[in-house]
Amino acid sequence: MLTGIHFLLTYKCIYECDHCFLHCGPDSCGTFTLAQLRSVFAEIDRIGTIDTVYFEGGEPFLYYPLMIEGLRLARTRGLKAGVVTNGYWATSKDDARIWLEPLLELGVVDLSISDDAFHESTEPHSPPKLAYAAAKTMGIPCDTICIEAPAVLAETDPARRKGEPVIGGAVRFRGRAAEKLTSDLPRRPARSLVTCPDEDLKNPERVHVDGYGNVHLCQGLLMGNLWDVPLSTLVKEYDARRHPICGPLVAGGPAQLAAQYGLEADGEFVDECHYCYSLRRALLDRFPAYLGPRQVYGLA
Repeated sequence: MLTGIHFLLTYKCIYECDHCFLHCGPDSCGTFTLAQLRSVFAEIDRIGTIDTVYFEGGEPFLYYPLMIEGLRLARTRGLKAGVVTNGYWATSKDDARIWLEPLLELGVVDLSISDDAFHESTEPHSPPKLAYAAAKTMGIPCDTICIEAPAVLAETDPARRKGEPVIGGAVRFRGRAAEKLTSDLPRRPARSLVTCPDEDLKNPERVHVDGYGNVHLCQGLLMGNLWDVPLSTLVKEYDARRHPICGPLVAGGPAQLAAQYGLEADGEFVDECHYCYSLRRALLDRFPAYLGPRQVYGLA
């Protein structure tokens, strides 16, 4: 049952991080309008099972008035709301309070702040750390997202699966991460990658929606387009088994997806996510209704 909607309020971001699975950056396009935002909330009303919304990006604070209006729309419906940000706006703790006061007033239940080397946060008074300190002082529920450069876990690490190289750092090898952060990592045979361990494609509990109307089951893997078919209808009619990409992935992971469409199956990849992203990129032109937008795959 679908219970969460995550708004990709914009793909634009002040950073162009190597680990970004959406290829976001200063030149990225695709931002919601207010009318579009209201339209999605009307569909949320029709679906009836949604209890949580998030505002993400890109960087949602770049379109601050739109984000605040989205939080108001959520509040009037009794929905729980969260925000994901890199905290670039926190030039001091006092300044951060000004940005955060409306979030406090609107009852944001989770402020997630990216705080790692990818976001230039290594100093004790970096913007993410100032944003986090201000939010904690104000009583806004908050946490940090810390993504580290991927590395092979030690043999003695309990997270390591027997006989397999396990990569630490919490990176998902989609988007720019698949292209920038995989070159020095150990790989596994493509034919052994037979599951989708990161997403429940059969019974999704949340989707991401963007200003182009794309409804993402996983970044770049689409349920459909809500400007063409209402979101409530897409959700009601979704069946992973009939989906041309999700069907094979549910049945046998990326290896099955490759087999179904006659794609390369003899290579090696870091993990299932890396292989799946590579296959989906190769299938973009064959399935434009189910894969996109192209910029998420690093294409114009």
